[in-house]
Order: sequence, then structure tokens, then C-alpha cells
Amino acid sequence: METPKGKIVAIGGKEDKGSIPQPTDPELRNQVRFFENGILKRIHDELYGLGTRIEVVTTATQFPAEVGQAYLDAFLLLGCDNVGQLPIHSREDADEPEYLERLRKADGVMFTGGDQTRIAEIFPGSKALQILKQQYWQKEKFLISGTSAGAMALAGIMITASDERDPLVKGTVQLGEGLGLLQQVIIDTHFINRRRMPRMIESIAAYPDHIGIGLGEDTGILITRGTNIETIGSGLVMIMDGRKLKDNNYQQVEPGEQLCLENILLHVLPRGKSFQIPSGNLV
Repeated sequence: METPKGKIVAIGGKEDKGSIPQPTDPELRNQVRFFENGILKRIHDELYGLGTRIEVVTTATQFPAEVGQAYLDAFLLLGCDNVGQLPIHSREDADEPEYLERLRKADGVMFTGGDQTRIAEIFPGSKALQILKQQYWQKEKFLISGTSAGAMALAGIMITASDERDPLVKGTVQLGEGLGLLQQVIIDTHFINRRRMPRMIESIAAYPDHIGIGLGEDTGILITRGTNIETIGSGLVMIMDGRKLKDNNYQQVEPGEQLCLENILLHVLPRGKSFQIPSGNLV
């Protein structure tokens, strides 16, 4: 079975801000997030070290200049000064020759947080996404990362919205197309802090052949060979596996009716634990 040569890091959001000063504007202070040193250092270590070229893609955020600069400053803390910001904010930008060349030369690409639907509206079918997929599958030491919305968009199926007032009935979760870098996987973020288990249960009910990955805040996963998931960061990762369901009424009930699932498997992974997607085993 052919597997990608590159790696993926997905982060659950609200990373520790380290020593970078916070913006004075309260709204910007809530928006500007970047990797805590432990996760950021792991990304840097998985690449080439000194000289590594990283491109920060600010498609998802409403504050691209501020968020992009926060990442540039955060990487600089680790001695990585070869970092650029790619302002891909339209479909035309995703086919811009200058930006495409920068993606070809990059060792790592990072999608910031914000609104995952903006990423899904701009990248699918673009030359930029084609290059990202080629690099991920063919280039060793190439790494794609995303935080919060940027992490959710990495999968083929992506949660786009939810109505959490009446959970565990059909129709409270809306699902759409993501970037497709990861297949058979659905990623959710801020998972424990925002009590998002019900919307992952419905997502797995809709796609029982997928693995649901719930990322805690200041927590991430490193995915190698497209199959091995390792927890990194300070918190927990929850994995929901519906591939051994004995009962699932999702296709039979109408929107607004309660869901019924039997034998859905749940795993909780602290830092350093790994999950093998093909076997469903922890190591």
C-alpha cells in the first residue's frame, strides 16, 4: 500500500502564546493564536532545522496581517527566520504563479485558524492544493500543519457548522468537503473545552467508515505515513472509531429524530501515545 512521504500536524487551537506580547485590541487578542513552543519545536524538528522554509497561509482568518506576524514571531523564537506569509484570500490567489512557486519551494506549510469554510471555498480544485498534495505524497521532510479551523480543513470530510442546542439528533451537524489531504478521517478542535463529543458522534454516524479525531486545546497530533497518529502538546486527543458499529440508525431516521449507535469505540490519548488507523490499536 502506497503511503505519503510527508507528515501532517493538526492542532486543537488556543495554543500557549509563549513570550510574544498580546495585541492591545481585545478582538485581535482573541483571534491571534500560535503554537506553544513544544508543538512548534516538534514541527521544526520534523523538518530540516536551520534553513527550513515555512509558509503561513492566512486564508481562514479575518486578521491575516496580525495572525501571520504572530506566527512569524513565534517561529523566530526557535531561530527559524525563513518564514513567509501567503495571503491566499481568493480563488485567483490560489492559482497565482508567485504563490505557487513559493509552495513548491516550501518545506512546511501552516494553515492558521479562523473559519474553515473559507479554506474549503478557495482551495479545492486549485493549483495550490494540487501542489500541496504532490509535495505531501512525494517529498520527504515536507510537513503540512493547521490549527483550529486550519486543522479541521485538512481532512476530506469537514465539519462546517453545528447546532448544539439539541445534540444527538440527526441534522444538528453540517458536513462538507475539506482539502482531502487526509482520507477516512474527520477532525474537530477545541474538543474537550467546548464539549464537542456529540457533534463528532453524529459525524461518525454519517460516515461510519471514518475515524473521528477530537483535539484538545494546546494539543495536536503528528500523522506519519498517513496512518500513525501521535499525540503532541499538553492535553488530550480523543479518537472515535465507528468501524465496528453493530447498529447505526442514521440512514433510517429523519432530521430531528434521535440517533442510535451501538459499539462505537472511544480512545483517549495523552502526549506520546499513538493510534494506528488501519488496525485501530494504540501503541
